[in-house]
Amino acid sequence: MKKIFKRQTYIFLFLFMMLGLTRLISIAQDNAGSASSSKTVTTTTENSVAIPTWAWVVGGVVLLLIIIALASGKRSGTSRTDKVTYTKTTDSDV
Repeated sequence: MKKIFKRQTYIFLFLFMMLGLTRLISIAQDNAGSASSSKTVTTTTENSVAIPTWAWVVGGVVLLLIIIALASGKRSGTSRTDKVTYTKTTDSDV
């Protein structure tokens, strides 16, 4: 039990140090504290294509129809009825 606890402690400490090192590297790359800095602003325009609402509705209806068709197809293919005839003959001596 103590061996597992020690292993978990070492793993925790290792991950904690790696997280601290990652934070230190990210702070070191920040140049906001430097005395001479030049900033360039570039603007980009991005054309985003929005899918119309009716396309989502049509897609949902088609998906629903496919699910219903698959579900009803399985039901009709697996249900079957068998006719069993049972005949019993009895003899009595009375």
